[in-house]
Amino acid sequence: MSETIPFSGRILSDLPLELGEGPTFDPATGTAWWFNIKGRELHELHLESGRKTLHVLPFMGSVLAVIDPLRQLIASDRGLFIRDTKTGELTAYAALESNPNNRSNDGRVHPSGSLWVSTMGRKAEKEAGAIYHVAKGEVTRIYGSISIPNGICFSPDGSIGYFVDSAINHIMRVDLDPATGLPTGEATVFSDQSGNPGDVDGSVCDADGRIWNARWGQGAVDVYAPDGTRVARHSVPATQSSCPAFIGAKADRLMVTSAWQDMDDAARKADPNAGKTFELGLTVNGRFESAYKL
Repeated sequence: MSETIPFSGRILSDLPLELGEGPTFDPATGTAWWFNIKGRELHELHLESGRKTLHVLPFMGSVLAVIDPLRQLIASDRGLFIRDTKTGELTAYAALESNPNNRSNDGRVHPSGSLWVSTMGRKAEKEAGAIYHVAKGEVTRIYGSISIPNGICFSPDGSIGYFVDSAINHIMRVDLDPATGLPTGEATVFSDQSGNPGDVDGSVCDADGRIWNARWGQGAVDVYAPDGTRVARHSVPATQSSCPAFIGAKADRLMVTSAWQDMDDAARKADPNAGKTFELGLTVNGRFESAYKL
């Protein structure tokens, strides 16, 4: 692969989050959203004005899917909720799991308007997690026995889905029905990163079908071609880089969350940007995530 590209971007939010995750962007309002899962917080940033708002949540939220400018679907350790963007009011939408030892983790909306969302053990218990397909309120379990399910994203035409198990460092690929977002075949290994440092974490797929994957423990976002070849690595100034998202009026900018989870005082001193949220200093051929269809 090519050499590592140094960070030349900026800090979008200098508030250090224990577990920054789940970034997404609402083009209708020009607003970026992301979570501090462990801190039970939802963060909002209006890009043009720079107005930043922190919303305290009654649960561990981890995934936000835009429905329309007035409503959002949030996945949490208590299930799926619809959030009113003006009042913050939460309305129960659907149950996800009945296991109180699990919480939600990663997710993205498929081009069909369905949602893929994952769960995992609160202490990352081995093979405790799963991935679910949610469409019009119906929840279907599609994969199980995953320890840390992450990296959910889809090809631009919706015919391919990707996900990872960060515990074993496999990026997986599966053929999908573009009309529903449901698998039509068996998942296969897209890229085996098990022998390399760091953990494959959150991902997005750009307009060219390339995968942008955050590399937890390496302070980086790696780029994979559609054939699975890793073609670039972009540095992030925080070791535990967790998840990227395309932002901006043209989806041509990339934000990245990070975390200070499990760091002691010495580790945090050595990694002063841990938990902050960044924008990489490059122009990307990104695309907006689809809205969830009720």
